[in-house]
Amino acid sequence: MNFVIESPAQASVAVEGSSARFPVRRIFCVGRNYAEHAREMGKDPDREPPFFFTKPADAVCDSGAVVAYPPLTSDLHHEIELVVAIGVEAVALPVEKALDAIWGYGVGLDLTRRDLQKLAKDMGRPWDWAKSFDMSAPCGALRPVERGHVSSGRIALQVNGETRQQADISNLIWSVPEVIAHCSESVKLMPGDLIFTGTPAGVGTLNQGDRLVGSIDGLSDLEILIR
Repeated sequence: MNFVIESPAQASVAVEGSSARFPVRRIFCVGRNYAEHAREMGKDPDREPPFFFTKPADAVCDSGAVVAYPPLTSDLHHEIELVVAIGVEAVALPVEKALDAIWGYGVGLDLTRRDLQKLAKDMGRPWDWAKSFDMSAPCGALRPVERGHVSSGRIALQVNGETRQQADISNLIWSVPEVIAHCSESVKLMPGDLIFTGTPAGVGTLNQGDRLVGSIDGLSDLEILIR
């Protein structure tokens, strides 16, 4: 196919134990999916169904990346998350079949310009500028699903060696199968889609020079430097 400009590079994520990479098509993120995080954001976790926002595919970057402190903010926040990689086409999946759509799992960060998000909320505007900036979705190497599903286990984030966020995956308000089922009711999930499944309590401000290590039991760690 001929294009009028050079075709952009395919966004992708590393795969554990392989030189092959997972191509990224879209990134969906679940908001407020741990009760304590919902409460720290001033919301009632018992009243809200899951909701989603998106990031561009090329917001991903690998573990080991140096992430530039983004412009237009003085309140950059970290949000550690379990990432689910979709491997098949999926439409209106029932919960009991949702795990069949998964290709693999990884550790991700939803970096957020919190001051821009607050402003958008106050003005009734979309969150895009708060969530969808360059390198705003770091993602560690994906572990293929053949090595097991992730339904429990410690999720944690350290900043400069200090634990900022810590919980268990089993504390998700909406489980991974439920998240996939809900998302597939609204859009056709396709191979290459990533779903960031929500962050536990403890989100906070990042500064230039901060080193972040995100971990989930059984998955490859995610490490980045903010510069």
